[in-house]
Amino acid sequence: MFWSLSSFAGDTVTIGEISYKLKAPQNPELVPVKHISDSLPQTVAQHLRWIMQKDLLGQDVFLIGPPGPLRRSIAMQYLELTKREVEYVALSRDTTETDLKQRREIRSGTAFYIDQCAVRAATQGRVLVLEGLEKAERNVLPVLNNLLENREMQLEDGRFLMSAERYDKLLQEHTKEELDSWKIVRVSEDFRVIALGLPVPKYKGNPLDPPLRSRFQARDIYYLPFKDQLELLYTAGPNIGAERVSQLLSLATTLCSQESSNLGLPDFPVDNLLPALHILNAFPMLSSQQLVQRLYPYHSILGKDGRNAVEGVLSRFELLDGRRQPAPSAILNVSLAKDLEGHADITLRVADKDVTCQVPAGTKDLRPPNSSPTFINTASHSQLMAEMMQSHMAKDICLIGAKGCGKSVIAKEFAEMLGYGIEPVMLYQDMTARDLLQQRYTLPNGDTAWRPSPLVTAAIEGKLLLLDGIHRVNLGTLAVLSRLLHDRELDLYDGTRLMRWDRYQTLKEDLQFSDKQLQERSIFPIHPSFRVLALAEPPVVGTSQQWLGPELLTMFLYHTVTPLAKAEEMGLIQGLCPNIPPEASEQLLRLTHSLRNMNDPTAQSLASSLSTRQLLRICRRLSQHPDESIAHAVNKACLSRFLPSLARASLEKNLANCSIEDKPDPAEHTREYPCMVKDGVLTIGNVSAPVYNPSEKMKVPDVLFYDNPQHMKVMEDMLKDFLLGEHLLLVGNQGVGKNKIVDRFLHLLNRPREYLQLHRDTTVQTLTLQPSVRDGIITYEDSPLVKAVKHGHILVIDEADKAPTNVTCILKTLVESGEMILADGRRIISAKGRPNAIVMHPDFRMLVLANRPGFPFLGNDFFGALGDIFSCHAVDNPKPEAELEMLKQYGPDVPDATLQKLVAAFGELRSMADQGTITYPYSTREVVNIVKHLQKFPNEGLANVVRNVFDFDSYNKDMREVLIEALHKHGIPIGAKPSSVKLAKELPLPEVKMTGYWTVNQGGNARRKLLCPTETHPIDIKGPVFLRVQGYPCGRQESRALNFSEEKAHWQIPMNEVNIICDDINKEHVNVLYVATCNPVSLYSMKERGDTINCMELYDVFPRTISGVWQPFVTVAPLGNPLDGQVVLHEEQVVIITLNVCVGFCLQGGGHKMCRDFSHKNWLLFYKEDGNQLEVLDVLEGRVHSISLPINLKSVFLVAEDRWLLLENNTNKKFLLTKPMHMAAEDSGVCQLHSISEDSASSGHGVSTPQMLSCEQLPNENLSAALNQKIVSPNRVLADTGCYARVVVGFPDLMSPNEVYSFNRPVDLSEVKSESGAHTFFRVGLRATIAKRDNCVSLLSANQVVRALPPSKVPLKTVYPKDVTPPMTAAYLEVTDLNSKKLKYIPVPRSMTVSPYTSWLSKVSESDVLIAALGSGGVVTVDMGGYVRLWETGMDTLQRSLMEWRNMIGGEGGKPVQITIQRSSGLDVTSPKHGKIDPLNAPHIGGNQWAGGTGGRDTAGLGGKGGPYRLDAGHKVFQVSQVEKDAVPEEVRRAAREMAEKAFKERLKEIDMSEYDAATYERFSNAVRRQVQSLRIILDNLQAKGKERQWLKNQALGELDDAKIIDGLTGEKTIYKRRGEQDPEPGSPQQKPKRLRVLADVSGSMYRFNGVDGRLERSMEAVCMVMEALESYEHKFKYDIVGHSGDGYDIELVSANKVPKNNKQRLKVLRTMHAHSQFCMSGDYTLEGTAFSIKELAQEEADEHFVVVLSDANLERYGIRPERFAQVLTSDPQVNAFAIFIGSLGDQADRLQKTLPAGRSFVAMDTKQIPQILQQIFTSTMLSSA
Repeated sequence: MFWSLSSFAGDTVTIGEISYKLKAPQNPELVPVKHISDSLPQTVAQHLRWIMQKDLLGQDVFLIGPPGPLRRSIAMQYLELTKREVEYVALSRDTTETDLKQRREIRSGTAFYIDQCAVRAATQGRVLVLEGLEKAERNVLPVLNNLLENREMQLEDGRFLMSAERYDKLLQEHTKEELDSWKIVRVSEDFRVIALGLPVPKYKGNPLDPPLRSRFQARDIYYLPFKDQLELLYTAGPNIGAERVSQLLSLATTLCSQESSNLGLPDFPVDNLLPALHILNAFPMLSSQQLVQRLYPYHSILGKDGRNAVEGVLSRFELLDGRRQPAPSAILNVSLAKDLEGHADITLRVADKDVTCQVPAGTKDLRPPNSSPTFINTASHSQLMAEMMQSHMAKDICLIGAKGCGKSVIAKEFAEMLGYGIEPVMLYQDMTARDLLQQRYTLPNGDTAWRPSPLVTAAIEGKLLLLDGIHRVNLGTLAVLSRLLHDRELDLYDGTRLMRWDRYQTLKEDLQFSDKQLQERSIFPIHPSFRVLALAEPPVVGTSQQWLGPELLTMFLYHTVTPLAKAEEMGLIQGLCPNIPPEASEQLLRLTHSLRNMNDPTAQSLASSLSTRQLLRICRRLSQHPDESIAHAVNKACLSRFLPSLARASLEKNLANCSIEDKPDPAEHTREYPCMVKDGVLTIGNVSAPVYNPSEKMKVPDVLFYDNPQHMKVMEDMLKDFLLGEHLLLVGNQGVGKNKIVDRFLHLLNRPREYLQLHRDTTVQTLTLQPSVRDGIITYEDSPLVKAVKHGHILVIDEADKAPTNVTCILKTLVESGEMILADGRRIISAKGRPNAIVMHPDFRMLVLANRPGFPFLGNDFFGALGDIFSCHAVDNPKPEAELEMLKQYGPDVPDATLQKLVAAFGELRSMADQGTITYPYSTREVVNIVKHLQKFPNEGLANVVRNVFDFDSYNKDMREVLIEALHKHGIPIGAKPSSVKLAKELPLPEVKMTGYWTVNQGGNARRKLLCPTETHPIDIKGPVFLRVQGYPCGRQESRALNFSEEKAHWQIPMNEVNIICDDINKEHVNVLYVATCNPVSLYSMKERGDTINCMELYDVFPRTISGVWQPFVTVAPLGNPLDGQVVLHEEQVVIITLNVCVGFCLQGGGHKMCRDFSHKNWLLFYKEDGNQLEVLDVLEGRVHSISLPINLKSVFLVAEDRWLLLENNTNKKFLLTKPMHMAAEDSGVCQLHSISEDSASSGHGVSTPQMLSCEQLPNENLSAALNQKIVSPNRVLADTGCYARVVVGFPDLMSPNEVYSFNRPVDLSEVKSESGAHTFFRVGLRATIAKRDNCVSLLSANQVVRALPPSKVPLKTVYPKDVTPPMTAAYLEVTDLNSKKLKYIPVPRSMTVSPYTSWLSKVSESDVLIAALGSGGVVTVDMGGYVRLWETGMDTLQRSLMEWRNMIGGEGGKPVQITIQRSSGLDVTSPKHGKIDPLNAPHIGGNQWAGGTGGRDTAGLGGKGGPYRLDAGHKVFQVSQVEKDAVPEEVRRAAREMAEKAFKERLKEIDMSEYDAATYERFSNAVRRQVQSLRIILDNLQAKGKERQWLKNQALGELDDAKIIDGLTGEKTIYKRRGEQDPEPGSPQQKPKRLRVLADVSGSMYRFNGVDGRLERSMEAVCMVMEALESYEHKFKYDIVGHSGDGYDIELVSANKVPKNNKQRLKVLRTMHAHSQFCMSGDYTLEGTAFSIKELAQEEADEHFVVVLSDANLERYGIRPERFAQVLTSDPQVNAFAIFIGSLGDQADRLQKTLPAGRSFVAMDTKQIPQILQQIFTSTMLSSA
């Protein structure tokens, strides 16, 4: 084997027996130099010999082999050997045919064709080296087919390339001039093509086109054989033991073998072993494992199995020495090298030795380590820097680290230490090779030229090139850099070549050229110090984000930036924010590190929002505002308001675990946020800022803005961050006022703004510069972004989530380092100091607005990509109070009631949207629009106007039902007609009669005037007892939704069915309603308008209720000021309750009754039937005054505070007791007893027992109205069984005889028997005892007496017409109105449930309801099932409400609408056609000729179609009225019904299902219909999003691509882009379906407890939901359903490959579940089942794995520890496992949830929630990434 290197022509090169004759090169500078190494391995010689053979044959060769520089180096060695000139092209996915053939350039106004590489090589006889054939897009390379085969090619400029033989033949017949005039060009016989490519499919890329492949001869160039490689390595590392070198090489070879690629391991970068050995040579003590980790960062790129495999190989070759060998710990010092220019000596401390070595250094001054004020050195960082120094010695470095962990800071520090200038290049996804290397631009005279990119200038000037984000760039684009990184050589588009420094010097010496001569030939040296430092985020294993493949592995040495340890991070934070309160930072870090250490994907994503960068931001803010809560800061950073519900739960739980509470600011609601500008200072809340003085006033926004506390709070928050110098990001739903807030904010600060709206098609160019052409020269218009940077304006970026994130990510460098490169070569920089730069103005800020991530916006996740460089603020709809305030300002004339209803209804809809029941988040914008409409057109009904918002949903049945239900609940009568008023019928009252006198005897007779002695004793108190108060949501429904009746609202008290309601009372003025129940005794309290019901269970306090024999009976009395909100309960003993503490005491003996009329004055009276003592309890003083009486009592009525009416037991004789006003202990004044004699005026009823006696008097006008005479006098209203009402005039103050006026009943109530008929519901026989409650109240201001009567005591025949059956009711409210002298019976609907204890019930009340007065004009009833209803009975209030209700409906459908056109006189208007006017004026319908018709078309008339205008000739208009429109003819309806039924039966027949089965299935299916619907909507949308089209570049038609505008000038064709379906990247992993398993509990307990809470049915519904929702999405989700019970844990219900297709099959699955749980063994296999499923699923191939476990886990009963279950749930990080527990006894389920991982376990206390929870799991996990 022999060759000579002399350069004379005529010499011969011989390899083996084959020789090649050299020719003198025309352009010697194009011949490669210094590629041949001194010792040539035998294998390489073999390859060269083969290439020479092919060269002699004139064939083109294709060198194929694994990634790495070897193939190129062999090609170059061959060309250097044979002295051939080279044309080198690195193909990328952006290469077009113009890059290969000819490109046009403009010279002095004319477009010329410039030959490109392929043409140059062909005509000049050079060798064309094409590298990266698999990168080029499919149809680019066939351009070369003919050139390769026949050496022919037609060029764009009309020339024709022809092969040498044919040309020479022609030349014999024609002259050269002739051929030139025919534009025929000879292809040199020396022209060859050497292609270099990777084998596809093993590697990513486009497969070779068969016609192209057939034109090449291939040669496999694999890595050098083991022994060749070993020799090379021995020479590289003389200081290293031979054994160690061979172990490293063995490792590399093993990891490149076929077996390892079958495991999915990427190839080991064998070529990088050389540089690695340089490092080892300098640092022999370096551990091999660390070295391997840098060459092959297997922790980042591989999953668990892969890591294990690699570690197995490592240990096999004894390379696992990472624990024994210390890493370098710090850089001790850096100094310029004496002997070597452009290098620095660095000293590293390794273990306890100091090692010095030389590394390349930059051109600036070096800076000693640890001297930077802004870089806080931590142990792990200084170790990382030391390791980077080692790698820097040998090769370019890539830093991998999560976002916000300090990569950029480390890079900057590294560069400064070595004196490098940094050239940051932010990479983005659409980046093309041109953006990386050279861009076109026009010179001032219109010529086109190429501008080198920053990358190229950095290479020439010897800077440190910072490639930020190489994980984003497409591999096909990055490939252009591989030659630069491996060989330090680069060929640019305009023919410039960059050469490695030493090769350039050799070339210079060999050819004796000066630098200038070489530059004229456009050859430049790459500066010897030039280095590349790439930054990237960690690859995501197994997804398309797995960017780190075998090709990239060969380009860099990799270092991972590990997250800081807690102590280090603490030091860092305290170093950078010295003023932060230490306990705050401690809590923050505890939370962050606990999140980082969980291997749960949810926790990981939360932790990524709390990167070091974000923590520093929080700390900076806390050091300014130390009183702020940490929870607030964390929630803000994670944007927790918009997290999926699971992630939010997880965050809350972690916050609680770290004991970070969000302490609600007590003054939160009352706190005013003042907002004022005073003396040039703006103050919002507690924060002030100076007002700006702008130069451009017109750019300051001015906006209509109504202050409301919530928005002011957001603005205060924004101002805090603004003053800290942050850029702000506002995230919220649509229409919550983001733009308003920002505009208002800038208006207050007086800052000018620039506005950018992003959208789907935003490109990097549109963000920065817009190119346009003027007079043939490209000019660039500054975008708002550049203007804002220049002038210091505020840039508002709207809809940031609509633009692709790869576009918006260029904002990152701008925000972070204040640098950005623009398309026209200028750059934005943060400080002065370089030419052609825009200095960023110090006042420049960005305010970015985005919708929240996720469904229904389906924008791009701007927050996920860039959230941590902004300070984030979640903007929410205003809270109800704030929203109400704001709406009042928009609609000052809209009635408050209307606004409240709107606010409440929309509040409910929003919370439904948060839970995922409905998909569209209704916002303030919609409400404001409704209010504006109502303000302008007050007569249109609310019910009509809300349709402006809700008509969008009118075609979606489920959505419509949900909406209507919600609107009706809040009393917005959508769908009601003005005629549907259902008030009770009014009956006349009998005439009022004077029926007798009452005389209070005051005679001197001692027997008549009795003194009653009084004694006082303190009370002994037991207690206190602490009670548990539980709040339940109050599902308050407005009752007047579809029709108007006396009932205002209703809701259900959350009580169980054995509970019995025994008392209710409403506290005046504050409208708090108290309801007491017995069995068990509990107290419910609720506000009339509130949304929660508080419940206290009192069975600890009333202990005897437990035995169940004694039937307790409780009365409630609310106390007044200063004891507001406290209640007295009385049942044998008295209990006082405050908030959640109670005390109690006993009265002697049992059986007391309580009089509570004056409880608001804080005293109560107790007496016993047939006793002779009154006990007066003074709550404030804590004493009891006992008054002894000479009579035995029957009942006591408190007529006034100091006058009480007593009834004697046997005789019913009445006495009046008067007492001194204040019972103080000293003057125990004497009480006097006066007897009252009753005289009946005529044959009136005898002595009556009052059922109710008012404690205050009727107002005078009401008294006069009732008695039909003008009268002013004290009076009392009394009711008993014999009359509707009586008025006692003069009683109790006047001593003269008091007249009694009565409205008598025809029949005394006590004589009406309660028959047990149809309506008595469940009573048997007669009532045993007299009921304890007389349901009778007086409403004095409304002049009414209301009592509740059982249906049997109501004259139904007079109330209802003959043919109407009275409705089933619980009772009737009998309203006696003394003003209008009318009587009404209002039916109270029956309760939904009823207690089994009927006999007990009948003792409470004779009808099924209890009644209490509610305010002035209404009552409240509570029925036995716990249903509370509010009634409005007062005539005036009813009238008012009816008016309001009618206004809300509006007058639609009333009169037909007329359109009139008013003409101004004198002008003749020609209209389309008026038609003839009929002299007879007969009605015309249709016919297209008569004017004034009423249904035609084209002619003027009413109801016409297409006529010019409406014309009313006074006829009855033929217009389908609303009512008729609704009433579709019966036969049409019938036909439609029959059609549906027929189709239904056909379908059943088809799937062979009986109607009974169909009904059974419907039962389950209907229950989850809404969830299924909403899940399917989300799935559809995600599918649509996945199918969104992409921009296809380099098209021949479409819209002009701005980036190609210059190419357009020169006349190229492919300068367009259009949207199309993008084929998936070749070689990218196939989308696999997601894998779901539902593990349903079908154990015996499910069947057993189904009767209690329907758990089995709910689980069946949930299973039904899964089957229905995923139907026809089999390609996306592969699911199966497995049961677990005592029989085992893998009972297959649905198998993954045979999912049920129709209702019958689905019903069969449900039936199986039911039957199994009925007949299976007892036992619990929840744990084993979960573990087994997780294991089994993890082995299947899928994108993601989910297991959902349904279980009624009484784990404790089976002795299973919840911790064990928690371990099982999180046992495999690949499988997302969720558990839904069906709430079991007591708080067992809650305790369980506390021990289980957050966001992974749910407790469905109400089984109705199961389908909802399942829907939540779906939406927040499976779909988030779909």
